[in-house]
Amino acid sequence: MAERRRPGRWAAVLLAAALPVGAAPPQPAAPASTPGVKAEVIHWWTSGGESAAVKTLAEAYRAAGGVWVDMAVALGEQARAVAINRMVGGNPPTAAQFNTSRQFADIVEQGMLAPMDEVAQRDGWERFLPEVVLGAVRVNGHFYAVPISIHMPTWIWYSKAAFRKAGITAEPRSLDELFVALDKLRAAGLVPLAHGGQAWQDNTVFTAVLTNQGGRDLYLKVLRDRDPAAIGSEAFRQVLLTFKRLQGYVDRGSPGRNWNDATAMLITGKAGVQFMGDWAKGEFTQAGLVPGRDYGCIAGFGPQAPYIIQGDVFVFPKPKNAQAAKAQQLLAGVITAPATQVAFSQKKGSIPIRTDVDTSKLDACAQQGVAIMKDKARHLGNGEIYLTPDQNGALADILTAYWNRSIPVEKVQRDIAAALKR
Repeated sequence: MAERRRPGRWAAVLLAAALPVGAAPPQPAAPASTPGVKAEVIHWWTSGGESAAVKTLAEAYRAAGGVWVDMAVALGEQARAVAINRMVGGNPPTAAQFNTSRQFADIVEQGMLAPMDEVAQRDGWERFLPEVVLGAVRVNGHFYAVPISIHMPTWIWYSKAAFRKAGITAEPRSLDELFVALDKLRAAGLVPLAHGGQAWQDNTVFTAVLTNQGGRDLYLKVLRDRDPAAIGSEAFRQVLLTFKRLQGYVDRGSPGRNWNDATAMLITGKAGVQFMGDWAKGEFTQAGLVPGRDYGCIAGFGPQAPYIIQGDVFVFPKPKNAQAAKAQQLLAGVITAPATQVAFSQKKGSIPIRTDVDTSKLDACAQQGVAIMKDKARHLGNGEIYLTPDQNGALADILTAYWNRSIPVEKVQRDIAAALKR
């Protein structure tokens, strides 16, 4: 997960397709021996925790008799562009990573993807996939994406060492208590809020405030219904003011910082708090930290706090030959298998897409997520499920401008209403 920058528009796809061949990354050489079907997989999992997680998928595929050819491309937007450019150019990969969203809607409409209906029916996806995930991967009755993980993007992480240094003895139970903790962290000479000043990360903080302060109803009225009255309401105004208030707790090095570098500030005890998806846990795990002992995790304030469901999927470009088709079928089955799901989640920080697997070996934070997922009333789709890529990009631009500049909150409300207008 992790990389959630603005999805590319179809016009950008056409532009990418016009790039000279030399603009694409070099293709990996085929292995000297191919005992099984070869799968070339484009993804953007490049941080330490992500790399460890993707290895579990590769190992599972190899154990099933396949040959995994890894094609890691830094940053999600670039990885998706490379994948689409390859499809348009007639040299498609076997699979490509996208987010559980509408990011791949355009290439479905263009007839560029192969549905995995046979695997979905054989393995009974409809029996174990959450409704929000089903709605994202099934388009016009066909399964055009294979879900890999369930992530929740608005976890609140905190460093136990930083909290001890600041004299914070209890976990915050509300946004008000969180601000008290942030003030104590600043007084102790620490960075209160570790943040990467990138638009998608600004949007993550905004979404956390919207769910925790505005609640389920306001979240849906703003992002799903795009209701002008809700966007112009006093309740939404207060959400935006709280979002802006948090900006005062980041350090001067925040602009342009990668999310995992912000997480490293918690790992080293230099910062106290971070709003980030549960993929951050992969970084904690890679560093040998244990939840409850070294860091804390807050899924939301209160027992009714909405739990946003997002994650990662693989899409499968229409295969060029029968061998590629076999590789896609094999990979789709391997990814969703119970053992693969548990192994991947342990490294990635996510929770399994399946509701029928043994999650007892997952860590305390993941167990918290699994328990919350049992309450369907707390499920919410992420904004990219409800918004078109254009709307999502425009909202991110407005929010990051507000985060970084002095803009009247009323203007921000008007701009958001205009950007999300039906």
